[in-house]
Amino acid sequence: MSDKYAVIGNPVAHSKSPLIHAEFARQTGHDIAYTTIFAPLDGFRAEVLKFRDAGGKGLNVTVPFKHEAWNLVGAHAGYALDAGAVNTIKFIDGQMVGYNTDGIGLVRDIQDNLKYPIQGRRVLLMGAGGATYGVMHPLLSEHPDTLIVANRTPDKAVSLVAHFQKFEKFAINGISARPYSQLSDTKFDLIINATSAGLSDEMPPLPNDIFAADVLAYDMVYGKTTPFLRFAQERGARSADGTGMLVEQAAESFFIWRGVRPQTAPVIARLRGEG
Repeated sequence: MSDKYAVIGNPVAHSKSPLIHAEFARQTGHDIAYTTIFAPLDGFRAEVLKFRDAGGKGLNVTVPFKHEAWNLVGAHAGYALDAGAVNTIKFIDGQMVGYNTDGIGLVRDIQDNLKYPIQGRRVLLMGAGGATYGVMHPLLSEHPDTLIVANRTPDKAVSLVAHFQKFEKFAINGISARPYSQLSDTKFDLIINATSAGLSDEMPPLPNDIFAADVLAYDMVYGKTTPFLRFAQERGARSADGTGMLVEQAAESFFIWRGVRPQTAPVIARLRGEG
């Protein structure tokens, strides 16, 4: 019988994770069955336990349940220890261990696939939800010049920066939170949209003049050119959507579950219609 895995979220029907993990299983010769689970907003815990009790081996967690997953699991490993958010759960003898592979996926896509080193760059990270919590520590581990967090609700950005204050030393000139209205005095080399604004074709309220000459504009939303990416392209910025991050974080989850690291390049190419 195939080992059972799934992605759980709300919404979740659009997820590419079943296709990605099917490709990983084919590559590696592993016998897995990977499905989607739609959880009511007040039913996440019940759905997770139901899947575990039915013999499930592991789950990916997507919006809006990453913080709830962190609180649900019995133990945390890797970047999940400090992230306050979990996107990967492994069931071990009935116990739940939580991981966060979002930041690993983002950094690998930016540095390995897009060939854009983060070290010494001025980074703007937009958003203060579970996705942002998941990527802060991995981004800081690459030693940017500075990392600034902006959010429509400034207090949430302040709380997020305070949560990661102990890692501030990794950034050459520190980390801080700012309202969007106070970004104009800095030119950023790397601008990352970790909000879900692009899913509803909305645009974060960015000033026009924050793009450095060699800037990379990155949107975690995948499979579409969001208003943010169009805004960046119109100003001459290099841009990328979150397809590569999606595949890279999935590969890290697969490695956690199966002990094998699959090849990501052919899967990224397939999702982009290149393979």
